[in-house]
Amino acid sequence: MIVVEELSKRYGAYTAVDCVSFTVEPGNVTGFLGPNGAGKSTTMRMMVGLTPPTTGASTILGVPYSQLNNPGRTVGVLLDASAQHSGRTGREVLKLGAMMMGLPDSRVGEMLSLVGLSEVEAKRRIGNYSLGMRQRLGIAHALLGDPEVLVLDEPANGLDPAGIRWMRGLLRGFAARGGTVLLSSHLIHEIEVIADELVVIGCGKIVAQGSKESMLSDAGTMVRSSDKSSLATAMTGAGLAFSAIADGGLIVEATTEQVGKAALAGGVVLTELKTGGTGLEDMFLELTADDAREEVFS
Repeated sequence: MIVVEELSKRYGAYTAVDCVSFTVEPGNVTGFLGPNGAGKSTTMRMMVGLTPPTTGASTILGVPYSQLNNPGRTVGVLLDASAQHSGRTGREVLKLGAMMMGLPDSRVGEMLSLVGLSEVEAKRRIGNYSLGMRQRLGIAHALLGDPEVLVLDEPANGLDPAGIRWMRGLLRGFAARGGTVLLSSHLIHEIEVIADELVVIGCGKIVAQGSKESMLSDAGTMVRSSDKSSLATAMTGAGLAFSAIADGGLIVEATTEQVGKAALAGGVVLTELKTGGTGLEDMFLELTADDAREEVFS
């Protein structure tokens, strides 16, 4: 478990993180979402002792990261895959990590195999790796000590679609075995697919948190039909408030069950019905609008 309590970081007059509090439970993948510069990376760096907080505290398995005995055996961390020593080979990086954690050399080969790096690739210098290969190596290093907790900042960055699917299965399996996963990503669809819980940060503050299911439910239900007029009539007849969206669907302020029953009663055939309105992306953009650099066109 990870517990973050009133964590803040100020640089002079600038507040990068402002009284952030949340909990990451074991057995779940928690998605940490926010625009660039919102405070995600700074928060994660404070959690693992790389950046001292101005105020507040965080604990991992009940103690601060700095007080963990052999922290690599407890917490796997990947914050910047590009920060690895470019002059070392992939195998050398993992072997050095294994030595520091008191692990056998056999663990290095196991991790290389797990993340799909061949023996030939493991002997290449990291300066010659693609970003995707560096990410795989970083994930291998995070898992090297067989930790109970993973703290990963943008681990899918640079991975191709097959690599993203592989990583998704890896993290879901880790959580299913009781592990704790905090995953930061700007790939909103990927978070929507993999996460159980969501923590959304904007302008250094938590703007929303909770289970993915409950947060998307609050966004309403998106429904479509080839007969748009009859669909609107059915929703009105059932007393359900709704708004139209650009592609001809409706966002209804009701559950999928209520919307489905209303459509059935009105004799309307539905072509799409899903919880979460137009999805996590729209909810995210609405929650973080104050932190957005770009104007959003609909």
